[in-house]
Amino acid sequence: MDYVQPSQVAVSMVEAGTTKADTDVVRTVVRSVLAGAILACATTLAFTASDQTGVGLAGTLVFPVGFVLIVLLGLELVTGSFALVPLAVLEKRCTVRRMFAVFGWAIAGHLIGCLVYAGLYALAATKMGTDFGGSVVRMIVRASEAKTIAYKNMGVDGLLLVFIKAVLCNWLVTLGAVVAMVSSSAIGKIAAMWLPIMMFFGQGFEHAVVNLFVIPAGMMLGAKVGLFDWWIWNQIPVFLGNFIGGALGTGLLFYAAQKRLNWFDRFATSVSGRAEERKREARVL
Repeated sequence: MDYVQPSQVAVSMVEAGTTKADTDVVRTVVRSVLAGAILACATTLAFTASDQTGVGLAGTLVFPVGFVLIVLLGLELVTGSFALVPLAVLEKRCTVRRMFAVFGWAIAGHLIGCLVYAGLYALAATKMGTDFGGSVVRMIVRASEAKTIAYKNMGVDGLLLVFIKAVLCNWLVTLGAVVAMVSSSAIGKIAAMWLPIMMFFGQGFEHAVVNLFVIPAGMMLGAKVGLFDWWIWNQIPVFLGNFIGGALGTGLLFYAAQKRLNWFDRFATSVSGRAEERKREARVL
């Protein structure tokens, strides 16, 4: 059997987070560049599949191939690291300063990889800038504007909405990174990863690295989106939401469910003690 027990998965999460924190800057950036380009390519594949079939679910079904390649090749995806590196900090195997440095270098690498692929794809999709009428081109332009201008038009509610969608997104994405650890075989990892990634993409949640491609690609292809629109109404709140969803929704809660944490045990004991005390008082009355 290649199934790995959840308790061992929790240990592997800390080990993975520590390894990512200990990786040197050059390798972190290179791995992030490759991961950004691969995820961008998976996004255009999903758009193409949806366009060719006329069924949005077709794109949802094929998009996880990018995430699978990233994990199997040991590349760096910052949204997955949002669930793992904080655990290394929690176990005092990494400093907070080092954690944010790793995140910063990974984001820089993703931005490079996504922008390079966006530029090359824009040239390919428009036949070297001569035809902007393709259906996939228009789809990317609409997606770029929907991820920025649509939220901007909602004002504060738009910021809250994009943040919530980012939290939900990376809760699922990091589940994909973690559930890959429940199997020691390639086939098992692929099958396990596919499910939560398909769930996030199919529901239109907001993923920071995907947006590092979709929004600037749309701008290159004619979307009426400015740099301010990109970063204020999407990229920054999405990064923040992705961090909360990954670090809390998957990293901390799953780890607490499987491993003993002193502060968590004290809290649980306190709650349990108060409950028992109330029961004794009720019996007396």
